[in-house]
Amino acid sequence: MRKFSWLFLLLILVVFADGKEEVFEGKDFHVYYLGGQSNMDGYGYVKELPKELSGGVPQVWIFHGNTSEDGTPADGNGKWSPLSVGHGVGFSSNGKTNKYSERFGAEITFAKRLLEVYPDRNIALIKYSRGGTSIDADTKNAKRFGCWAPNWEGGNGNGTNINQYDHFLATMANARRDADIDNDGKADRLIPAGIIWMQGESDASERKIAKRYKDNLTLLMYLIRKELGDMETKVVVGQIADWKVWPHRKIVRKAQVDFVNEDHNAVLVTSTDMYDNSDPWHYDSKGYLDLGVRFADAVAGNKSDE
Repeated sequence: MRKFSWLFLLLILVVFADGKEEVFEGKDFHVYYLGGQSNMDGYGYVKELPKELSGGVPQVWIFHGNTSEDGTPADGNGKWSPLSVGHGVGFSSNGKTNKYSERFGAEITFAKRLLEVYPDRNIALIKYSRGGTSIDADTKNAKRFGCWAPNWEGGNGNGTNINQYDHFLATMANARRDADIDNDGKADRLIPAGIIWMQGESDASERKIAKRYKDNLTLLMYLIRKELGDMETKVVVGQIADWKVWPHRKIVRKAQVDFVNEDHNAVLVTSTDMYDNSDPWHYDSKGYLDLGVRFADAVAGNKSDE
């Protein structure tokens, strides 16, 4: 009888323990994904940053995935770090150490503006982009720089069928693996808050590819939203500039307009036509500084792009 009583008491304790609600002690971080090709990489010069931005925006945390070619093992290595300068083209990471470049992208003023709009939020960025990449797998640029087509086939060995979309997925997995974003010893939570997409130039090089851009963009944004875990995540698309270097840019620009018009939670940033270029393909430093603010206002629902 005594044995039965002890077993019964033990059962009650186990049930009680299993039903006990765990107390969350970490922070909720609103996370924004920044993706695309080289104008998302960023070609602004760190030496041209205004003094107040020369130290970055350390209140915001970033996981910047290392970029790799198509047909190579899934990469996306990185580490959560306070947002410093040097996350432009040339940035790299082995997962333990970040190597910063002399360039910056839209992330600096994007983060600064978000802090102004949401002073009480914890903000995190996940960035993975690669210059020259198209969404479509059939472009000449895809063979040279890579593509985001989720059904891409190619590569060998551990790189078989691995392309930019897979490197993005690896970046997301790596970012989630380290649950303690701000290194305070407590696991944090990521709340999807926005997708910022600056890409399309490489899909504008061939007419037949450009005409497929809206469908390709629609599918990719669906998959990225799915990966983030919220199909209502706002998408902000940066319209490619109306520069002659991309012969079928008007088709892609129209496709970007059509995508936003047909998606109930997407918005288009059109300020790129105002920017000067530092070379035939990329904005100058002032352009990236402005673009970050425009992206932030767009995802927050402000009207700076009108």
